Amino acid sequence: MTYVKKCPECGGINLFWNKDKGEVICKDCGLVIEDKMVDFGQEWREFDSESQSKRRTGAPLTYTQYDQGLGTEVGQKGDLYALGSKERNKFFRLRKWQYRISTAIERNLKLALAELKRVSSYLKLPSSVEEEAARIYTLAVQRGLVRGRSMESVVSGALYAACRRHEVPRTLDELSEASGIEKKEIGRTYRFVTRELGISILPSNPADYIARFASSLKLSAETQSKAVEILDKAQKVELTSGRGPTGIAAAALYVSALIHGEKRTQREVADVAGVTEVTIRNRYKELLEKLKLEKEIKKTKKKKKV
Repeated sequence: MTYVKKCPECGGINLFWNKDKGEVICKDCGLVIEDKMVDFGQEWREFDSESQSKRRTGAPLTYTQYDQGLGTEVGQKGDLYALGSKERNKFFRLRKWQYRISTAIERNLKLALAELKRVSSYLKLPSSVEEEAARIYTLAVQRGLVRGRSMESVVSGALYAACRRHEVPRTLDELSEASGIEKKEIGRTYRFVTRELGISILPSNPADYIARFASSLKLSAETQSKAVEILDKAQKVELTSGRGPTGIAAAALYVSALIHGEKRTQREVADVAGVTEVTIRNRYKELLEKLKLEKEIKKTKKKKKV
C-alpha cells in the first residue's frame, strides 16, 4: 500500500505500509515514518484455507450447541471416505474416547439440544426464541432441575418459556403436538423451571394471537383490527383476567367476523385456536353482555337483508 506523502528524512515518496507490523516505511532510506497498529480490513473473515491464518475471531457463542461453539470434535462421518482401513480404526477409537471423557451434562445437552432444534423447526420459531430456550435448558441442567423429569418435557417447558418471554404466540397444545408430551406435563415443568430459575414472565396478551388465528381463518384486516379493539375494551373492564388468552382471543375474532359479515362457525374458530366450542360460546356471551356488541351484529344482519 503506497501513501502519497514524503519521507521527512530523505524526501522520497516511495513509501510502503507493512500490514503485519502496522508500520509505514520509506523504501529508499528505511525510515519508519509511522508505527500505528491500525487494521483497515474487515472484522470477520471467511473460514477458508486461504484466510484461516489471518482470521481474528471464530463464530459467535451460541447456547444451541452443547459447548457453546467452543469445543472441538474428532472429525466427521463424511471424513471416513477419505481414510484407509488403519486410519479409519484410529478415527473410531478417538471418537469413542472423546465420547467417554465427555461429562454427563455434555451428553445430556447433545441429545436435548437436538430435540430442541427439532421442535423449534416444527413450530417455525425464530432463532432468538431457540437461543433463549437453549439458554434456559442449559441453566436447568446445570442446576440439576432435569433429574426426575423427562428430557423432552423440560425442553418443551423451556421453549414455552422462551416463547412467552419473546412474545411469540404458541399454545401448550401446539407444543404438546410437536413434542409428544402431555399438555399438563409441559405446563407443570414450565412453572417449575421458571420458578426455580427466577425467570419473570408477564401474562400472555390475547391480542398476540389475533393475527395468526385470522390468517388461518382467512379473515380481512378490518376484522383483525376490530378484534384487537374488542380485546382492548375487554381488558379495560377486566374481562380477560382469569381466562385463557387463546379462548378470549378466538371469541373476540369470532365476534368481529360476525360484525363484518365474515361469518365463521364456532367449530372452525375453536379448531384454529385449539380450544373447545363451549369455551368460544361462553367467552362470546360474556363479550356481548359486558361490551354490548349485540347492536353492531344486528346492524350487519339488517344490511344483508336489505
